[in-house]
Amino acid sequence: MGKIFYIIGKSAVGKDRIYSVLRNDKELNLKNILLYTTRPIRKGEQDGTDYYFIDEEQIQMFQKEGKIIEMRSYQTVHGVWRYLTVNDGQFQLEQQSCVMIGTLESYEKMKQYFGSSLLVPIYVKVDDGIRLERALKREREQENPKYLELCRRYLADEKDFSEEKLKASGISIFFENNDFEVCIAQIRQYIRTEIEK
Repeated sequence: MGKIFYIIGKSAVGKDRIYSVLRNDKELNLKNILLYTTRPIRKGEQDGTDYYFIDEEQIQMFQKEGKIIEMRSYQTVHGVWRYLTVNDGQFQLEQQSCVMIGTLESYEKMKQYFGSSLLVPIYVKVDDGIRLERALKREREQENPKYLELCRRYLADEKDFSEEKLKASGISIFFENNDFEVCIAQIRQYIRTEIEK
């Protein structure tokens, strides 16, 4: 049976870049699981590659069909943004392991749905000062920078990823992303070890 390697961490720790490398790693052969979101698409993102970008009407359709595994709603300075994992046929754990990206909250809901033995957290950390610099740089590159939303996310992360919540989730292993090549090498080795168990 395959496992779900679940990348989590505060904003701007490099989750998207790590996710991109892992999903394209032919040796690991992890199936890519895409989330759905109602947030606006960012510069450089593609629908069906980074996320499935949907609207509230599509969410209601998934709800009626009973396909939503987990959904998070965030009251941003630009309105409500939703992120959701959908039972849409992407999960084929009998055949292969997969890789996803999410939050601590969604990780807990995924554990409830699939069972803790199938979920393997990959918690990524970065110094808060570096994280803020990265977030600001990324936001400046957007056509319409959302600085207030950046600040809201940054502050919310302190509560969402508190030591108490990490401990309650059973997360004790983390990967420091100060040097990307070192970090990704450590994550790859960890995944190989987990697959072989």
